[in-house]
Amino acid sequence: MRNWKDWWILNRCPWCRNDPLYIKYHDEEWGVPVHDDRKHFEFLVLESAQAGLSWITILRKRENYRKSYDGFDPIKVAQYDEKKIDKLMQNPGIIRNRRKIEASINNARCFLEIQKEFGSFDNYIWSFVDNKPVKNHWTDISQMPANSELSDKISRDLRSRGFKFLGSTIVYSHLQATGIINDHLTTCFRYWICPPSCQA
Repeated sequence: MRNWKDWWILNRCPWCRNDPLYIKYHDEEWGVPVHDDRKHFEFLVLESAQAGLSWITILRKRENYRKSYDGFDPIKVAQYDEKKIDKLMQNPGIIRNRRKIEASINNARCFLEIQKEFGSFDNYIWSFVDNKPVKNHWTDISQMPANSELSDKISRDLRSRGFKFLGSTIVYSHLQATGIINDHLTTCFRYWICPPSCQA
């Protein structure tokens, strides 16, 4: 008979399927509270690039993005000019959508403004939940929403600060990815071993 611990380990959220890259992301990152500004910026760049595409498509290009975007350093990205944009547009390792690339540069500049105002982007984004992760209790993936009142609120605020390509659905994805919202199913082993205290 299988040990109960083994049962939990073998159960994951069904969206990661059998893809090794997806499984690694699910097991090691998704839903783990993030408190590093560069990591926040990385996810904002990747999630805005995802618009209209699947997340696995973006994950497969993640390392190319890291190399192309100077390790997701918002200070460097904020300084990108037309010459750099043209270079990125010729890079097959990323999503070559000019509007998304321009939005990432614009968002880097807005990101730096938030850091100036709040001390860090982390202070800003976590203030919406009083620094406590929201832990949902979904038993089936069909119950998981694409957005929420929280993501609506944050999206409106970000857009009022000049951010682009960060609608409520993309913001909700950011909240899930960075552990501000824990949306692992209750049957998933990560639901139980990713408490509010774990950080990345």
